[in-house]
Amino acid sequence: MDDSVEVFGFSIPVRRHSRQGRPSQVKAPVQFQVLNFFHGKAIRHVKIAISGTYSAGKTSTVMALSRYTGVPRTLARTIREILPEAVPGKALAEVTPAEFLQLMLRRHTGRAVQEALLGDHFISDGSSLQEWLYGAGRVIHGMNPNANAGNAGGRAVVQDEEMQFFAKAVDQYALALKSHVKSTYDAYVHLEHELPIAADGHRPMNDGFRATIDKMLLQTLDELEIPYYIVRGTMSERLTRICELFDLKPVLGLDEAIELARQDYAAQDFRLETERVATAA
Repeated sequence: MDDSVEVFGFSIPVRRHSRQGRPSQVKAPVQFQVLNFFHGKAIRHVKIAISGTYSAGKTSTVMALSRYTGVPRTLARTIREILPEAVPGKALAEVTPAEFLQLMLRRHTGRAVQEALLGDHFISDGSSLQEWLYGAGRVIHGMNPNANAGNAGGRAVVQDEEMQFFAKAVDQYALALKSHVKSTYDAYVHLEHELPIAADGHRPMNDGFRATIDKMLLQTLDELEIPYYIVRGTMSERLTRICELFDLKPVLGLDEAIELARQDYAAQDFRLETERVATAA
């Protein structure tokens, strides 16, 4: 079925697939190539989201998988890139609830554009569920989760009126973002957080916050009846397993793909949002 995505007044055509009767977590490999069937429906291509919390290795895995299989990956801008123009001069830990809602919208819009441009065959670094969950997580753990990392479960102790309104707004965002994800993705690959949080000055150093996001994400995939696989291990093990699950065919050697992805990852701009502002000035 052909449909379109409306983004800032522009109608972008995109092909949708029916998702009736899909189970939550799929146990056996599912074939997505031409003439194969997925729950009774022939599907020519596949749209996969690689999910997990921050520091789970999503970006590096997506880069390596795209190199290894030749399947294109989405290239939506990161929060570090969005912050300097959306909330100039502020670090992520300093944004207000209202400002965070703007960031959620901008990040989702960027994702939707990338998804539409790539059509019905791509690998995504996360999905718009993350935008909602990082907001929902802040309802529980505070706008700056770092400040509450020492509390029981890393949770915020009190919630003022501003945060109560923020919680209601985030709940409304959830309705729209869940609907978008359900109509977009064929399956998820969820990465367990096997690595410690990278202390880079940007990611929240709150294990409770990360655990909340991880738990809510899997619960939501069950709720939406989107198939998902939990994958763990080294990069080689991850790539091999994902290709087995989706019958993806390598176009490069495993070691070559991983090395090229390492170079791709190293070429990213890792400056903090506040450093970008200072440089621009």
